[in-house]
Amino acid sequence: MTQTPGTHVFGRSNATLRRAVSGEGCYIIDADGTRFLDGCCGAAVSCLGHSDASVRAAMHAQIDALAYAHTGYFTSGPAEDLADLLIDHAPDGIEKVYFLSGGSEAMETALKLARQYMVETGQPGRHKIIARRQSYHGNTLGALAVGGNAARREKYQPLLVETSHISPCFEYRGRADDESAFDYGQRVANELEAEIQRLGPETVMAFVAEPVVGATAGAVPPVDGYFKRIREICDQYGILLILDEVMCGMGRTGTLFACEQEGITPDIVVIAKGLGAGYVPIGAMLCSGTIYNTISKGSGAFEHGHTYQAHPTAAAGALAVVRAMLDRDLIPRVREQGAKLDAALQVEFGQHPHVGDIRGRGLFRAIELVEDRATKTPFDPARKLGTAIKAAAMEEGLMIYPGSGTADGMRGDHILIAPPFIISDDQIDELTQKLSRALTRVLA
Repeated sequence: MTQTPGTHVFGRSNATLRRAVSGEGCYIIDADGTRFLDGCCGAAVSCLGHSDASVRAAMHAQIDALAYAHTGYFTSGPAEDLADLLIDHAPDGIEKVYFLSGGSEAMETALKLARQYMVETGQPGRHKIIARRQSYHGNTLGALAVGGNAARREKYQPLLVETSHISPCFEYRGRADDESAFDYGQRVANELEAEIQRLGPETVMAFVAEPVVGATAGAVPPVDGYFKRIREICDQYGILLILDEVMCGMGRTGTLFACEQEGITPDIVVIAKGLGAGYVPIGAMLCSGTIYNTISKGSGAFEHGHTYQAHPTAAAGALAVVRAMLDRDLIPRVREQGAKLDAALQVEFGQHPHVGDIRGRGLFRAIELVEDRATKTPFDPARKLGTAIKAAAMEEGLMIYPGSGTADGMRGDHILIAPPFIISDDQIDELTQKLSRALTRVLA
């Protein structure tokens, strides 16, 4: 196995890594020629696979014409066209797009915009944020503060802006046996109102949530009615609803924007990952016309900015990505292949003694692992199941995205599965069988 001895790259850990040299559809190929089925798109990123000709051509053409122009002086055709395309398909009321270089930047932008909006509407006392436990919103300090990932927050706690965290809508872990799914959703949604009242409505700025929870809890969808109640509460108290669709948006769960399936419109929505499909680093913050117009007619400028925002080459790549999703009917295909993936996972793992839950939407699925199915007791964290399963899957030629702390931030393990939208039926079978062998290796 070709590894990385003596590297000067400061990596995520001190682990020795294979060297990736090429990509072909749903596969990444290393320097030894080993092919790895990308069952997770890295981190739910590479939605078009690794060799899309139209995206590569669009980026090449843009680099030949103009690679970069600072947005303090110019706009560009790709940025304008991409913004038009996104707004054409965005929820009603969303009217403006602010392009960034990734999800964390986009979330920081959303938080700062929410604060400036409150100041410009004569509500400077509104600065507090409410989010949910078992969430993830990014790794920069503001985004990390809002997120509810206990392990990622721990070392940096003294640096984080104070944020309140309420219960997630996590049916497998939270719904009582004598409670309907709808009643459960209303109960945990109403925690938002209780927290607003505890903090003082005049101090609360925004509520932040992932429509389908991603890496921290593993593809957790909300129950019906949950987000409609959340929207009602935000409206009642004049609080902005910020939805983080960095991982679950851009077609991943079966609609371009994940919140479409909840029948609501946020005030601000954040996207990334699938927006650039891994071909370019890009994210975006989209906001309502009300928010934009308030600032435009008030101070006239959003006090924020990044050197590489609305980068022409990144925008050209992302424009080709979104056009590919729409023109090739890939989003309906996500629903179709997602149903097949779910069925295959249910057949292979539905009765597995250590699989407690199989969940998700579209091509965004997860398996939660438990020591005891009846009691939902997690494995001992000391076993480091995620690390072991990731390594076993790689030995099988499969990439998956494991997570730990699933149940309560400290205990629990899940495997996130988020393959490219172009995955075939045969590749779904390949993914399932390779994952089954990996789990047998680790859990036998």
